[in-house]
Amino acid sequence: MTEHVSDTATADAYSWLEGTHDEKALAWVRQHTERTEAELYDDAFRQSVQQIKTVLDAQDRIPMVNKRGEHYYNFWRDSQHRLGLWRRTDWESYLTDEPQWEILLDLDALALAEGREWHFAGSALLRPDNNEPYRRALVRLSPDGGDQVRIREFDLESKTFVQDGFDLPVAKTQASWIDPDTLLVGTASSDQFTTRSTYASTLRKVGRGMDIEAAPIIFEVGKEHVAAFGYYDSTPGYQRIVTTDAIDFYNSKTGVFIDGVHRELQVPTDVSVSLHRQWVLFAPRTDWEHQGQLIPAGALAIASLEVFLDTGAVDQVVFTPDAHTALESLSFTANYLLLTVLHDVASQVRIIDLNAGFAQSEMPLEDRMLSVSVAAVDDEDQAHGDDYWMTITGFTTPTTLLRGEVGKQAVAIKKSPDRFDAQGFEVTQHFATSADGTRVPYFQVADRDLEFDGMNPVLMDGYGGFQHSMTPGYAAAMGTGWLSHRTSDGRKPVYVMTNIRGGGEYGPDWHRAALRENRHRAYEDFAAIAQDLVARGVTTRAHLAATGRSNGGLLMGNMIAGYPQLFGAISCGVPLLDMKRYTQLAAGHSWIAEYGDPDVPEDWKFLRTFSPVHRLSDQHHAADDYPASLIWTTTSDDRVGPSQARIMAAKMMDMGIENVRYHEPESGGHAGSTDNESTAKMLATSYEFLWRQVR
Repeated sequence: MTEHVSDTATADAYSWLEGTHDEKALAWVRQHTERTEAELYDDAFRQSVQQIKTVLDAQDRIPMVNKRGEHYYNFWRDSQHRLGLWRRTDWESYLTDEPQWEILLDLDALALAEGREWHFAGSALLRPDNNEPYRRALVRLSPDGGDQVRIREFDLESKTFVQDGFDLPVAKTQASWIDPDTLLVGTASSDQFTTRSTYASTLRKVGRGMDIEAAPIIFEVGKEHVAAFGYYDSTPGYQRIVTTDAIDFYNSKTGVFIDGVHRELQVPTDVSVSLHRQWVLFAPRTDWEHQGQLIPAGALAIASLEVFLDTGAVDQVVFTPDAHTALESLSFTANYLLLTVLHDVASQVRIIDLNAGFAQSEMPLEDRMLSVSVAAVDDEDQAHGDDYWMTITGFTTPTTLLRGEVGKQAVAIKKSPDRFDAQGFEVTQHFATSADGTRVPYFQVADRDLEFDGMNPVLMDGYGGFQHSMTPGYAAAMGTGWLSHRTSDGRKPVYVMTNIRGGGEYGPDWHRAALRENRHRAYEDFAAIAQDLVARGVTTRAHLAATGRSNGGLLMGNMIAGYPQLFGAISCGVPLLDMKRYTQLAAGHSWIAEYGDPDVPEDWKFLRTFSPVHRLSDQHHAADDYPASLIWTTTSDDRVGPSQARIMAAKMMDMGIENVRYHEPESGGHAGSTDNESTAKMLATSYEFLWRQVR
């Protein structure tokens, strides 16, 4: 294939920025980060940081919990505990306004004791014998907020790490308990057992005191596959190892060890499989013809695992999508399957009775502008196995946590107070028409008395990938950092959440519509919403800002390079931007199913059309036609990596585009932050940059 001149030029001219810790690259990073901070970090900015941090640190936030045995576990950060506390309480105490927490692990104290900051990344508790308390846990600790973790054995009774206990070195690692002296481990701690996507290629049974690479391999996948995933299911009566060969992001094979024999479930690789007790669930991404029955894309079918392995029989399709509905999530209680469904991005909750022929009913919900989600509290609790958590939240409605029993009214347990002044705002849903005629929904949060004169500052938010749904939720930091601003003439800003294709708002078909060669549809959808906001008189280009991170950062890059005439300002965070080289960086190879393979000539033809670094060379815009652009990442991002953001910013600067700024703090990983202070600074940097451009 004959390359465009700009393809080679991009690789040659900016390859020096790809060395994450190369001193020349870091000198460039420091220069431009300091410039951005010198311009932006004034008294108004510091006030915004403090306001957002106050919200994040608030002591009356809802402490969300996970129930294990008789305890309710929570991880908490505030102004006194920057790195956080892992803690637990009992139900009676949790119901009070000020629960009495038992501190299990103080991360700030750990940093002082060990001389190194560790960031809590989750835990896995060892199931005890009957009627015994939980005594051991595996604690995941990240050194920099990235995806790599150290996993250490922790004693819940002494509240200390176990001397000479399990201690898995920093890597992209997964681990679960098989028994008190054995773990199931998948780790990318050495190149020999790491896939091209930088994840583990093997699963091993690791005994106490055993070197990981000396442990027996029980499952292995090819290096070109994404990963070998697995876990030990310790549910009484259903103990088993479950394996997943993740071929790519949307194709996989699931297996289960039964009586020491690995049995693979014989379904198409694009059918997602999950196991729970005696049940196996199937969610096909494309229409699945099975034993004379059509199970449509986006549906959910259920079967007995034992029967399916024997005969392949499926009991019933318990959810079938239509043009307006998609399955969002599911959870099992002891006797029911709870489904959260989106209907035009509005929540519904359906109840499937597992003991009555899968009979269905629906929970009554009041306000379609609020998001509702449900999850089992503890399906193994003998007295409360059918209890569920329900969270209700909206753009201007603080989150409420409820607990209920299936078939009975849920009771509010805790409610978050207002974090910003939402008086006078209203939430509405609108539909824009994309370039191919598709109706694309979006939510608008705006003054009830909005003037339709095009003068309102608007912030659009988007993602559009990996079947991720954007749904309403109370974002206190956004409300504080964006909606709390006022223009010089007293106008309130507007916030817009987009539901563009590539997401999961209407199921796998909505996602697939913007895959690979059809990626441009996601960008056309976002542009159509921007144009609809102007056509409706909500705003004009000069007052229109947009933001997105990760895949949303790729979206923003394409807005900069392909639709610069639509926006006054853009914040592009932890982004993919050079689609010729993305598979070579961090976990990029795992996303080929989403975007395409740049090493395949036919794929590169369409990849180039949505590679912002290359699109910059193809456009014929004057330097001052581009929106004010903040491109930012972190040095420690080990999922996307910082080089793509660096290259895009450097190229824009070299093109003479004066209103581009770059920001790259060292820590934070792909999330962009490690604690409440860095989160507040990260958010304020984006909000303040955008506000000052479009107010």
